[in-house]
Amino acid sequence: MNADWIEQFPGLSRLEPAIRDVLTRKSAVVTVREGSVIFGPGKSPENLLLLLEGRVRVQQVSEAGREIVLYRVEAGQSCVLTTACLLAHEGYSAEGIAETDVRAVAIPRTVFDDLIAQSVTFRTFIFTAYSKRITDLFQIIEDIAFQRVDIRLAQKLLDLERGTGQIKATHQQLAAELGTAREVISRQLGEFQRRGWIKQSRGSVELVEPDGLERLAALDAA
Repeated sequence: MNADWIEQFPGLSRLEPAIRDVLTRKSAVVTVREGSVIFGPGKSPENLLLLLEGRVRVQQVSEAGREIVLYRVEAGQSCVLTTACLLAHEGYSAEGIAETDVRAVAIPRTVFDDLIAQSVTFRTFIFTAYSKRITDLFQIIEDIAFQRVDIRLAQKLLDLERGTGQIKATHQQLAAELGTAREVISRQLGEFQRRGWIKQSRGSVELVEPDGLERLAALDAA
């Protein structure tokens, strides 16, 4: 397999030549279609995926069916939950869904185990990514527990519009993003619309006056 993909991951570009050769020979580039469930609760990971292109949403679903988005995996990143499951030899407790078409490198479990044991560079790459994502997850917990919903929603709308000025999402999906109830999101979006910041239509939100959202989101840093 062509080893050029390694350059997308700075921590791997410093691998020892022998270890790099093993990684490229025993891994495979895979593609996943948009909307596919990549992993789910109770299933054991067979590979660590390093994303080359696309985006994966990792979410937790309660027994009552309530969802909360934990994080997203973007190109150049790996999934911390998969790393944790591989290290602990346990099944997933959440699900990963391809939000776009995905292209990724699949590192088999046996190769992952061998390289973790043999290579300080590979081990550092894995645990550096793991530590950063764990810090992000603690921030999510703190936000849910202590941050105002209106500020968090303003931040999330700005994050999700991705330069298009529009978010394709239902009130329920936005509630899952923030770990709150749909009714709370509906009420807050109604207030944003009253202020002239957004315009709502079925399944989408248009940012009419993003400066207003930015001012509200900035209160988090005040």
